[in-house]
Amino acid sequence: MTAGINNNHLESLVTLADPQSPAAEAFRNLRTNIQFSSLDKQLRAILLTSARPDEGKSETVANLAITFAQAGNSVALVDCDLRRPRLHTIFGVGLEPGLTNVVLDAGGLTSVAAKNGATKSFKFPFVHTTVPNLKLLPAGPLPPNPAEIMGSNLMREIIERLRDEADYIFFDAPPLLAVTDAAVFSTRLDGVLLVLKANKTKRDDAKEAKEQLAKVRANVLGVVLNNVKEGATRFRY
Repeated sequence: MTAGINNNHLESLVTLADPQSPAAEAFRNLRTNIQFSSLDKQLRAILLTSARPDEGKSETVANLAITFAQAGNSVALVDCDLRRPRLHTIFGVGLEPGLTNVVLDAGGLTSVAAKNGATKSFKFPFVHTTVPNLKLLPAGPLPPNPAEIMGSNLMREIIERLRDEADYIFFDAPPLLAVTDAAVFSTRLDGVLLVLKANKTKRDDAKEAKEQLAKVRANVLGVVLNNVKEGATRFRY
């Protein structure tokens, strides 16, 4: 299946709508910073989260994934916000099948080890987007126990299988201060980016979100500040 970008969200995907804009260039700079942020170990599986809802994390992870794909990398974008998923809306596809269907097909939260020591194989219902090299795994049907799924051994195995599917995997997770999902999940990935929204995210919320990631010893790569006014010249060049 191939996804077309939802026209209502095309403007938020600035890397496609206006690739020569300062905002699109900022995403390309972010891509470069991630690629050079670790000399010893390549960062391939990266989580994006925020402090509170509606701070732009889904649009940010979508644009970041697009820039990596535009550079010729194979990229998988995974919606792990199993409470308020948005990536399927941005890319104009259905919510399911998706990540939770993979969980169900693997037998729920039971062990993934088959008899005779064989490892269970996973079939990922990816949607191939109109962006070359970029495929999307929507959230799937929303479960009653998102935190349990995100912290399960099965999810750990799913992450490892996803590493075989693409050069880079980007995960969109729920806000840190709303639920525990992102903090639990962050320890299993190579790095975390915290998305903050200018003139919206409160300083105390940003500090608390950072402290939550520090408590679980997540590898915090840095902060993405979005919604900066174009007239703020110190951010432009």
